Amino acid sequence: MKRIISCISVVFVACCSLFAQQRPPAISSPNVHPDNSITFTYFSRTAREVKLSGEFLKEPVSLTKDTSGIWRVTVPPVTPDIYPYSFTVDGVGVADPNNTLIFANERFKRSIVEVKGDKPLVHSLQNVPHGKITYHNYFSQTLNTTRQLLVYTPPNFDASGKTKYPVLYLIHGGSDTEETWTKVGRANFIADNLIAQGKAKPMIIVMPYGNVRPAPMADFTKDIVNDIIPFVQANYPTQTDSKGRAVAGFSVGGGQTLNIGFTNTDKFAYICSYAPYTATDEFKKNFTDWTPDAEKINKQLKLFTISVGTEDFLYESVKQNIAMFQEKKIKIEPLIVSGGHTWMNCKLFLANSLQQIFK
Repeated sequence: MKRIISCISVVFVACCSLFAQQRPPAISSPNVHPDNSITFTYFSRTAREVKLSGEFLKEPVSLTKDTSGIWRVTVPPVTPDIYPYSFTVDGVGVADPNNTLIFANERFKRSIVEVKGDKPLVHSLQNVPHGKITYHNYFSQTLNTTRQLLVYTPPNFDASGKTKYPVLYLIHGGSDTEETWTKVGRANFIADNLIAQGKAKPMIIVMPYGNVRPAPMADFTKDIVNDIIPFVQANYPTQTDSKGRAVAGFSVGGGQTLNIGFTNTDKFAYICSYAPYTATDEFKKNFTDWTPDAEKINKQLKLFTISVGTEDFLYESVKQNIAMFQEKKIKIEPLIVSGGHTWMNCKLFLANSLQQIFK
């Protein structure tokens, strides 16, 4: 019996030793240094090549492997902001397995790194009163399915009080999800900070899931008007006239914003479109040979703005859309900034909008 126990002990120790050899080392990644440079780390004994891509880089950079299978690279100081990034391991794009901050997206796998800098930015978590994010399921009669949306309520929100709040319907980009505006765009922190500074009105922000495939994408407009707005009004103390309602969105969501807003100017007094993607059947149907009653629309809208960066791949098409609205005599306030089709610009666009709407 002693001999059997001894053999079992030897096997157990050998297994533990083998497991310890195969177990990956504890890794911290990313590490932001005091000078705002960043070290990224990845572990693989078998990978032949690991590269880093990020919206703080002009092109991918290679990581260097040590004898233990740990790959590292340190990038020079980065301008404070929140940035998506990913690794490419032997040609396959992957998120950082050692980072819990994941970019909410259905198509690509990215992680997020925040470079805070010396001063708090408009999207930073600051020592101010904070609102609340609530996840809701609602049944869409339009799509005949139960769907999800997020609702931000401002600090000191009282559901049973007398205050009726204005509502911003905020739409994500094409392959993003209903969580992208909070997890990447930090819409809730931006609202918290601007409300605390007296630069934005306390408001409710509704972040729906904008992808309705395999249904026609135009059905999202119907979902907003016929299902989401009634759901929000039934569950929250909201203003119900057009002056208490705004719609905004980025990329595909920016195109959806134009479709939703301009086919319902009696319901939305504020339309804020960020780098809109408009090469869609719905946009063509709504705006080809469009003959709007500009005088009526300009009276209905308190604000119409389109925002875009000069390095955005949609810059030229956005300029054409701005020109189209101007030709139709629709009052528009364009916002043109530097930068590309990024969530860094999205945060800038949203912060600008929150200071303009409901005033």
